[in-house]
Amino acid sequence: MFRFTTAGESHGRALVAILEGMPAGLPVDQEFINHELERRQWGYGRGGRMKIERDRAEILSGVRHGLTLGSPITLMVENKDWANWTEVMNAEPRDVPPEKSRRVKRPRPGHADLAGGQKYDTRDMRDILERASARETAARVACGALAKQLLVAFGVEVKSHVIQLGGLPDVPLEVTWEQITSIADDAPLRCTDMEAQALMVALVDEKKRAGDTLGGIFEVVARGVVPGLGSHTSWDTKLDGRLAQAVMSIPAVKAVAIGAGVRASSLPGSEVHDEIGYDETGRQFTRHTNRAGGLEGGITNGEELRVRGHLKPISTLRRALRSVDIDTKEEEAAAFERSDVTAVPAAGVIAESMVALVLASAMREKFGGDSLGEMRRNFDGYREQLRGY
Repeated sequence: MFRFTTAGESHGRALVAILEGMPAGLPVDQEFINHELERRQWGYGRGGRMKIERDRAEILSGVRHGLTLGSPITLMVENKDWANWTEVMNAEPRDVPPEKSRRVKRPRPGHADLAGGQKYDTRDMRDILERASARETAARVACGALAKQLLVAFGVEVKSHVIQLGGLPDVPLEVTWEQITSIADDAPLRCTDMEAQALMVALVDEKKRAGDTLGGIFEVVARGVVPGLGSHTSWDTKLDGRLAQAVMSIPAVKAVAIGAGVRASSLPGSEVHDEIGYDETGRQFTRHTNRAGGLEGGITNGEELRVRGHLKPISTLRRALRSVDIDTKEEEAAAFERSDVTAVPAAGVIAESMVALVLASAMREKFGGDSLGEMRRNFDGYREQLRGY
């Protein structure tokens, strides 16, 4: 079974992840993992914490001499800001003076603060926000970097880009794989359209001055995915459902679309469904369009997998919204924690990891194998089967 879990709080000592189900013998590039963690921290509009943290992952188990062992892989990402939070977040009993406790009792609208406090019966909502924070996603990206390395061994690449931010441009961008791969590493918002990106940057500056935040839409594209991953047979094996859950689990994502997404509901069938052709040279079926986003009936069809995530504006605002003191019940401004103006490019990187993890899981289900060599033999046999179909 391919699965992962994470542990750790936003200002705790470290984030930890355990990834199970990787085949033995896969070469592991640790610098690639750290590069992915850096990408998660990039993007115009990020907050001060990105200047404090320089995330790097340490592999504690499951890899020997650069190769996976087939056993669980443990990853740790230390929090560089831990020294400033040792007393507040220490696991040992502490008598922390109230003025130094950093207690949160004014819940932020749009965050998990109040709902989580009610659920877990705590009157210090730091108990909630520390785990609800998007900081947890650094551990997911570390796992996703390993999943990407497995996928690359089978010809699959996963990338993301921003197609709309703060409503700019009016219509989300539609771009090709080649345009996505041409985005420079230092592009401020990972957008293919330079004119649109300049307008987005100006809007971020405007909202920063106003103490406000911005949301947007990112798109994740996976290329080289073999047809036949996922299944139509049960609700929980449909790959589109699994991808939707994975992307929706990213903090602040409020909607997920695959392919044409919501646009498909307002168009006639002749403008939605992808007509089928056959390539004699490549001995494979083709689609003239890809409005299905690479998935039909919960199964990959061999076209590019295209998944979009709609990110709401970050819920921590410098110009705080109205809230209520949890003790006095009187109206007060919501609490403020260090925050970004926008994190849409970072959310795209996180979504890349989640998509990669879902695809890696589906690949492991389909092709099995205790070692990379065995998995590749099974994969090659399936590809031969497809060529003869």
